[in-house]
Amino acid sequence: MASKYIDLSTVKFFMNNVQELETVLEKERFVDHDLESVNLYVDSVKQFADRELFPYFKEMDENPAHYKDGSIHVHQQVEKMMKEGGSMGLIAAPFNYEDGGLQLPLLAHTAANYILDAANNHLPGYSGLTSGAAELIVEFASKDLKEKYTPKMLTGEWGGTMCLTEPQAGSSLSDIVTKATPTDDGQYKISGQKIFISGGDHQYADNIVHLLLARIEGAPAGTKGISLFVVPKMRLKEDGELLFNDVTTVADFQKMGQKGYCTTHLSFGDKDDCQGYLVGEENNGLNYMFLMMNGARIAVGRGASAIACGAYYASLEYANERPQGRKLSSDGTKNLKDKQSLIIEHPDVRRMLLLQKSMVEGSMNLIFKAAKYYDLQHNSADDKEKNKYHTLLEMIIPVVKTYPSEAGIYSINNGLQVLGGYGFCSDFILQQYYRDIRISSIYEGTTGIQSQDLLGRKMMLNNGEGAKLLLEEIKKTIEKADQDDELKEWASSLNNQLDQSQKILFHLMPFAIKGDYERFLADASIFMEFFSLIIVGWSWLEIGVATKHALSISNSTLDSKFYQGKLDALEYFYVYELPKTKGLAEILLHPSSVTIKKKDKVIN
Repeated sequence: MASKYIDLSTVKFFMNNVQELETVLEKERFVDHDLESVNLYVDSVKQFADRELFPYFKEMDENPAHYKDGSIHVHQQVEKMMKEGGSMGLIAAPFNYEDGGLQLPLLAHTAANYILDAANNHLPGYSGLTSGAAELIVEFASKDLKEKYTPKMLTGEWGGTMCLTEPQAGSSLSDIVTKATPTDDGQYKISGQKIFISGGDHQYADNIVHLLLARIEGAPAGTKGISLFVVPKMRLKEDGELLFNDVTTVADFQKMGQKGYCTTHLSFGDKDDCQGYLVGEENNGLNYMFLMMNGARIAVGRGASAIACGAYYASLEYANERPQGRKLSSDGTKNLKDKQSLIIEHPDVRRMLLLQKSMVEGSMNLIFKAAKYYDLQHNSADDKEKNKYHTLLEMIIPVVKTYPSEAGIYSINNGLQVLGGYGFCSDFILQQYYRDIRISSIYEGTTGIQSQDLLGRKMMLNNGEGAKLLLEEIKKTIEKADQDDELKEWASSLNNQLDQSQKILFHLMPFAIKGDYERFLADASIFMEFFSLIIVGWSWLEIGVATKHALSISNSTLDSKFYQGKLDALEYFYVYELPKTKGLAEILLHPSSVTIKKKDKVIN
């Protein structure tokens, strides 16, 4: 195990300086908080992660969650995460005071959870899903359901899940068949099966409260006929006693990574005694679920970036300790009498480390930006401002989820290469990070789904008004960077990329206009990769502006090496990563339709 998994100064710099947390704290809802109190909260989360998460990271992989005797058995640290983390407010932090929360901005909550994810990505999912399920109940369920179920969820005594996926449906929610039958007492009997339910069962929760999508008999076909239900594992009687609600754990899924984070197969109503409680209105379940989806996708991107962060610091530590080879002399030879060099002195190793750093920190800042947009959307008094930040969040959310997931895999792959043969061995932690991150591009909508959302929906949002608004925001950062001699080159480069993106959209839009959506979206994943590089380039330029500002003032508490490290990673991204858009643009502008199925073309 490495000794470090995150740099707290970077987390705080991005939260406080780059994303300017203070502007969020000015909103009325956050009046009781200030920068000092939020930073103390983040410090306490780091201490908790150091003590209760990071030391158990490898152990939880080696002792996976597993199914035995009809239930799921998980590592004892799950109880610490839920109970002690719950008492710290790690579940309740973003909720209102009256609901048992701390009314912390999502930006602060995201920074805190980034630390937890980097320390041990097997644990925060238990608390995160519980928070998400509780949020749905608070937002859309009756007062009675809210009072019965959310208090113990927010303290970590009870868990929570989201039950969407079914064996025959996969990502196609239109094909959900789990049935909800109305009863005489106004409730519903639930029958059906759900798979891939994260945190679906374990021995450290007295109850698991499932938020489940089902179809009421006679409902319209497709997604328009899906309703949302609270379906607890143990239903609550009037006297407070818990009664088994006919929710059975059928099996678990043994996975290549995140082995300490249980994934279950649940069956509802095997004995015709599973009660569900309707949330909101009939047939509106998917709308309720998707109103929470931006938060869920921020969380997935956050987790992926954080896993890559832990891997980066493990790679960096190894490179600073491992002697191998010797530096070339001026005549291109090596003097074998010289002491071996540490591998961090070799340019190719430094390139791989800068690659990791640029992807990790560029995505971290982007994720924090998304959380800030969420805060401003939900806490602005002015409707125009609300709409602005809602639109900006909608525009970047597919990238926030996808780039850290896909680039994170690439990043950790390079980390394995830094370790050489040892990277492939279980004695070293990089292989675990590599396995753990692989699920991220599948969680909450695969890369293909996110890519179609970006190109097919978001770029067309309000007849292109969303794209125009995002362009204006990027241009503001470019204008600031253009005032600095060192950043001017990168500002010009990013501006050129914006022109290229316009050219690509003008090329693709005619396919959509004439109704050829298959051709329009055929290369959506390529467009995602292209557009992600531009958005992360924007993120790095924003970091560069904040870094140069910090260097210009005399009261900075961080040393010059910290800031220089940011500028070096910025330079790396613009020299090595951003130019990859040229090749992607060539693909997107090519007339080929080879990937579209035609009668005379087969893959064999």
